[in-house]
Amino acid sequence: MHNYLTHLTLRLSDGVGRLPEDDRRHHVEYLRKAQQPDGGFAGREGGSDLYYTGFAVRALAVLGELHGPLATNTAGFLRRRMEGHESIVDFFSLIYAASLLNTAAGLDVFDASTADWRVGVARTLERLRRNDGGYAKALEGSASSTYHTFLVLVCLQLIEMPLEQPEAVIEFLQSQQNDEGGFREIRAQKRAGTNPTAAAIGSLKILDALDEVDCEPTVEFLASMQLDEGGLRANTRIPIADLLSTFTGSLTLSDLGALHAIDEQAASRYVRTLALPEGGFHGASWDEAVDVEYTFYGLGALAMLVG
Repeated sequence: MHNYLTHLTLRLSDGVGRLPEDDRRHHVEYLRKAQQPDGGFAGREGGSDLYYTGFAVRALAVLGELHGPLATNTAGFLRRRMEGHESIVDFFSLIYAASLLNTAAGLDVFDASTADWRVGVARTLERLRRNDGGYAKALEGSASSTYHTFLVLVCLQLIEMPLEQPEAVIEFLQSQQNDEGGFREIRAQKRAGTNPTAAAIGSLKILDALDEVDCEPTVEFLASMQLDEGGLRANTRIPIADLLSTFTGSLTLSDLGALHAIDEQAASRYVRTLALPEGGFHGASWDEAVDVEYTFYGLGALAMLVG
């Protein structure tokens, strides 16, 4: 299986390293100031949580600034959250942030865990498997989700546990592709989206199965998501671009060797219009706030588009 997140972090770090030094410094300062007294990071509503802490850690990692007291305090926050009953999204944030802290700062968030904790995690994740081969958002969910299937795959990679019946996951992902070439989030949807398409291609890349779907229409679909303003939109019903879709769309096109299918310079200009001089990024042209999540997306998009 392709070690997706390790490779992604290296790719983004390389791209971010080629951005102007002043830009990097301002984003580092923004992220450092965003850390809360408990060591975590908050969203726009206030109060540290795993989701936003995960994005802050990812942004700091690609900036090469995940070390020192900041890293130690973040590790403490993650350790205190290990006893909670988290959603798969929050659990992914915890596992990924812990992995980056271990790699960048030598901090083992799981040092006090039992020896078989990975086995227990893998069993819990497998309970989300549905009959179509995909994974649902929660235990009570009946529909498999393209995005949550991706999260399960990367979680299993991070804890170094094998995936059961990978061929069933591939079949599920194949079934999520629609006539436009993009991928749906759940089977009941008719419309494909930029972000579920990114999740599907990322999953297939992890499984070394990109050759088991027709990617040419996928490239065409993603290219059609670019608007005159330069960014990519989430789906055909949305008339405005956003930073998340611009990042995931650019990353996916890069994974498919087809970043040239969009106007890269226009996309880069769009991303830069969302950056604040003092650091941080808005989520879209209409967005008046900034947060650590969109700061990661902004850095990631620029890393893909820096050339």
